[in-house]
Amino acid sequence: MKHGMRVSVLAMAAAIAWTVGCSRNSAPPPAAGGDSSGVETGEQMRDARVLPLPGETATAGTQQMHSGPLVWEVPEDWVVEQPASGMRHAQYRVPGPGGPGECVVFYFGPGRGGDAASNAARWAGQFRQPDGSPSVERMQMSELTETKMPVRIVEVTGTYDGGMTMMDEPAEQNAGYMLLGGIAEGGDAPWFFKFTGPETTVRSQRAAFETMMRSIRPGS
Repeated sequence: MKHGMRVSVLAMAAAIAWTVGCSRNSAPPPAAGGDSSGVETGEQMRDARVLPLPGETATAGTQQMHSGPLVWEVPEDWVVEQPASGMRHAQYRVPGPGGPGECVVFYFGPGRGGDAASNAARWAGQFRQPDGSPSVERMQMSELTETKMPVRIVEVTGTYDGGMTMMDEPAEQNAGYMLLGGIAEGGDAPWFFKFTGPETTVRSQRAAFETMMRSIRPGS
């Protein structure tokens, strides 16, 4: 009787060990409504990388940038960054021979943000001219051709004060800078693309910027 009990105990221990080993080597059960492999599809991964996570940067390549009701193509060598503030809808670091520039996209919603002319004048007001003349008099504004929706281009050069700053912090003065702005007339409100940086960098990236502006179209 004791011998029989010993055999049964050993058999039970072996069965338990086999069960634990199988559970460690088997795949986890599929999530509800998900893929049994537990691996993201290419479509899911692409959508997840449209914008980097906080603290990350990612090279945009020629991927589409889905931004609310509008979509556009990001130049290949521009780097997608996490927007520095809630006012910025998208933000890019732009390489160039004069040092990096920055392109920021603003969208304020219907009835907010002002019209194209007032924003162009405000951008020009962030520049100083060597002779002290008003930068708005040096500003150039034109309509971009071959676009999918109306786009105006704004450009001005001079010493750039960086735009808005904290109240107790003096504005940084950047000599030899250029602004290349794009204002796209979205379906419900304008979208503002503000590209600033050393003049040589902005001029070297002008074609890429205008190509991006021409690619803007309504999202699906």
